[in-house]
Amino acid sequence: MLALAFATIAVGTLVIAILEQATEIPDASAVYLVAVVIVGSVRGTTAAVGTAIVSFLVYDLLFTEPRFSLVVAETDELLNLVLVLIVAIAIGRLAALGRERAAEADRRATEATGLFAVSRLLATTEQTETVAASIVERLARDTHLERVWIGLDAGARERVLADTGTGPVPSASIVTTLVRTPGEEPARWVRAHDTHGRGANAIRQVTDGDVIRIRIETAGTAFGSLWAVKAAGTGVPGQEATRLLSLAADQIALSLRRDRLRQEATTAEVARRSDALKSALLDSVSHDLRTPLASIRATAGNLADPALTWSTDDVRRAAGTIDEEAQRLDRLVRSVLDLSRIESGALQPDFEVHDAAELIGRAVARLGPGLGARPITLDLADDLPLVWVDAVLFDAIVSNILDNVADHTGPDVPVAIGVHERASGRVIVTIEDGGPGVPSSDLARIFDKFQRTRQPGEGARRGMGVGLSIVRGMAGALGGTATARRSDLGGLAIDLDLPAAPEPPPDETDP
Repeated sequence: MLALAFATIAVGTLVIAILEQATEIPDASAVYLVAVVIVGSVRGTTAAVGTAIVSFLVYDLLFTEPRFSLVVAETDELLNLVLVLIVAIAIGRLAALGRERAAEADRRATEATGLFAVSRLLATTEQTETVAASIVERLARDTHLERVWIGLDAGARERVLADTGTGPVPSASIVTTLVRTPGEEPARWVRAHDTHGRGANAIRQVTDGDVIRIRIETAGTAFGSLWAVKAAGTGVPGQEATRLLSLAADQIALSLRRDRLRQEATTAEVARRSDALKSALLDSVSHDLRTPLASIRATAGNLADPALTWSTDDVRRAAGTIDEEAQRLDRLVRSVLDLSRIESGALQPDFEVHDAAELIGRAVARLGPGLGARPITLDLADDLPLVWVDAVLFDAIVSNILDNVADHTGPDVPVAIGVHERASGRVIVTIEDGGPGVPSSDLARIFDKFQRTRQPGEGARRGMGVGLSIVRGMAGALGGTATARRSDLGGLAIDLDLPAAPEPPPDETDP
């Protein structure tokens, strides 16, 4: 500060000497006003006033009679000097005020920019943890703090959410904490012993600087603290840094509360859907179990009735009825187990190379009795590639689709099964029927769990409504997709898009 003042005064004195000797200007003391403005703009009010007084004294010593004396012989020269001093002090004060306001505007702009950046990061993220590192880096840069970190309450110790430093978080016996009071009273920094011993690590390093803390809390709920380390002996953070740290802690608290509410809402929704699934499953199973069980019990009861006389053919038919209903129960139980495996993600396919036509032929032969007299047409393209599937899951997919055909179409409805190659190493398996089909409005929901469609005049419901849901889940486990559309035969068509087996590497020994 002194160097700048002396330099400007020296230059001003030289200019005044040249002007008064080379021109007819009797009093060029106003040149010192330039020096006062420069010093006031750079160093503030005190430096400007000091420069004005020193300039007054220098001009009195060097340029007024008698020279080299503070005595002024002429009254008008004394008046001019006093006026110049007053004007210099006023100009210096105004220049200093302009500098202070510009500096205040810069600080406010930095504060607003920092707060906007923190708010924008928190507003555009789904989880606070993903932007926490960017927030602490921004706060450390804008507040000129040595290290900033966020600690979340996690029982006896805090969990560090983000940290601008490395290693264990710093520790100090005395922590400066920002205490915020309700109403319009300003927050204040209070130094006190750290009785909580907070930190994320069992081993904590002692810092030479001062540790400061701002609590992260909102609506009576405390989430943790915003910690920082400042240089030792620098005093508490300034107003701008305090406001930025305080508002950032409030924004982080609101974001953490939003995360907690979202987590609670997700948990509640999962519980609600789980209860709804259990209720629907219980309703479906209890309804579909009663019919085969009632038939089995009635038939078995009649066989055990000593008052009834049964012929060999009657006994054979009764046994066939029991076997058919037992198979129905077996399919029901397998469907429930398959659905449970799909929902829990426990479905682990055992991929192997298979011939799709061969797998389909086995399934059709096994399910032939259930399909009755329905004519089945196989359309297999020439030179079909092998498929990369799990044979058990593939058989379950085809079986569920054909069982769906048997349950919802007439006894003489035609069924067509086609297998064709698709570009980019895919195979399309299509199973369609000539039944009543599904309304277009229900096609989008046909793979949903417990979804049943009924045609006008159709009787009681049949099946649990999980067969096609199992088809979609198993197709996805095989790396494929299942889609539904209107069949060319007039009914429903299910298209399975499955991966073809990879081409074997060429045999280099083959000539």
